[in-house]
Amino acid sequence: MKILICPLNWGLGHATRCVPLISKYMAEGHDVALASDGYPKAFLKQAFPEIKLLELPSYSIRYAAGNSQIWAMARNFPKIIKGIYQEYKWLDTLLQAEHFDLVISDNRFGLWTEKTRCIYITHQLMIKMPKWLKIFEPLAWWLHRQIINQYNECWIPDYEANGGLSGDLAHKYPMPQNAQFIGTLSRFLAPENYTPNTHFEVVALVSGIEPQRSLFEQNIAQQWSKSNEKVLIVCGKPADNNQFIENENITFVSHLPDIELAQYLIGAKKIIARSGYSTIMDLYVLKCLEKAKFTPTPGQTEQEYLAGYINERKSQLVPFTV
Repeated sequence: MKILICPLNWGLGHATRCVPLISKYMAEGHDVALASDGYPKAFLKQAFPEIKLLELPSYSIRYAAGNSQIWAMARNFPKIIKGIYQEYKWLDTLLQAEHFDLVISDNRFGLWTEKTRCIYITHQLMIKMPKWLKIFEPLAWWLHRQIINQYNECWIPDYEANGGLSGDLAHKYPMPQNAQFIGTLSRFLAPENYTPNTHFEVVALVSGIEPQRSLFEQNIAQQWSKSNEKVLIVCGKPADNNQFIENENITFVSHLPDIELAQYLIGAKKIIARSGYSTIMDLYVLKCLEKAKFTPTPGQTEQEYLAGYINERKSQLVPFTV
């Protein structure tokens, strides 16, 4: 088959969790192409340099610097609607020039068409709202379901039993008829496949939408600058030249290959990260959840919910069998 895989540019998570799908389809001999933009595109180019990579703009979202994202999202809403329409037209134009047997969209709302089979990946069937907007959660779930219904299938990267890793996000409301749980999606293998690297006692994973990505990086550096522990900050900025920059006890690196990153995570005593769902899946697979401290992006209700949900269930989620 000819397969097109298109992760959303909303941090690196949507791209990283597509890695096992890309690898699987390539191993099966399928013709795979990728489409994204920004850091996810740079990440995919590094991870799969031999694969055709198309430019597909995302929604140009920018977060607020404060503790609430409600007004930022309200301001960005017209951009999101415009972006959905543009990616819908982009796919239609692409399919006029080139046939694909399967299009896989990781959380991109507009990549559906009647011209071929389309699959939508999401762990967030329902949208968590702030407390004062809770009344609108059923409406947000219904609207998202209308989008899901446009696709042939919806894949949920989680387990069905006991609330899985996503809790309410995928388990609270009835599933769409075209949806199914497919298990976790992680770029990493089980930890026994890696040799732990204990050089750094603390590993911090930084990612997300600006300016919150940069603010998180700065806060971590400031917090740990006077510590006696060796700290590695992975800045979530894939580039052609990923250099280590040492500043007293803190080492910065823009990005790391998956194997090297896995070795540092397994060997670390502490892990600091945003509570993004892809990060949670990665640490779950590596059996590193119990040593992780999650700091949700301020005002991002999904991450705020996941941080609390995972912290309450860490002992139930590990150890496990992949």
